[in-house]
Amino acid sequence: MSGTRLNKYIASSGLCSRRKADELIESGVVMINGKTVTEVGYIVQLKDKVFVNRKMIHPQKHLYYRFYKPAGYITTKNDEKGRKTIYDLLPENLQTLKPVGRLDRESTGLLILTNDGDLINELTHPSAKVPKLYRVTINGKITQNDINKMSKGMEIEQGKKAYAQVEVLEIDNSHTTMEILLYQGMNRQIRKMFEMLGFEVKSLKRIQHATLTLAGLKRGEFKPIKPQQIKELRNFLNRLSDGAND
Repeated sequence: MSGTRLNKYIASSGLCSRRKADELIESGVVMINGKTVTEVGYIVQLKDKVFVNRKMIHPQKHLYYRFYKPAGYITTKNDEKGRKTIYDLLPENLQTLKPVGRLDRESTGLLILTNDGDLINELTHPSAKVPKLYRVTINGKITQNDINKMSKGMEIEQGKKAYAQVEVLEIDNSHTTMEILLYQGMNRQIRKMFEMLGFEVKSLKRIQHATLTLAGLKRGEFKPIKPQQIKELRNFLNRLSDGAND
């Protein structure tokens, strides 16, 4: 039978991942040609009209971009407080793309932007443990004891431990610059860990997310991710998934 599975069709619209699409279908908010459909395996045909929460959706061509976020912008589309967002820097044709994860307002660095809901889920789901690398400078001199605490885990939220691998690049009496590797995506994780240790983060920049880096990007600049880079990223994620299932 030709056609597309309903959850894949919804995900291809950029609305959400296939996993989230399954939840939407089962909750009864999906209609096809005026009738509610709750079968995850329903096959959508070319002439079918699909609605989610009474809004018609259409498959989109998947777009993938790297963006070098500057400081002073938040990583959301709309802000009730009227603060600047990354979408103020993006052209009209990229306004529908979503960031993979977030960087807080004063943090800089790599953001992956896409309308591929499945890829967003693969990169951000807690079970995936996708590595993210940051360049961080703090005030003061970090000690080996501090580094050990970060590696062994610190409870930055009640019942939630944060972990970080630290490599010191430069250290003196007034500051320490490090590369910090995370496999989690907790809110303001790095800043909270250093705050507990008595340090203030002076600068924080994400320099790598999975296989993608800032190479060739200037601050505030965005560039399409090449098909070969997407292939390498998917291969990397598949290897991570295979390793997690061993």
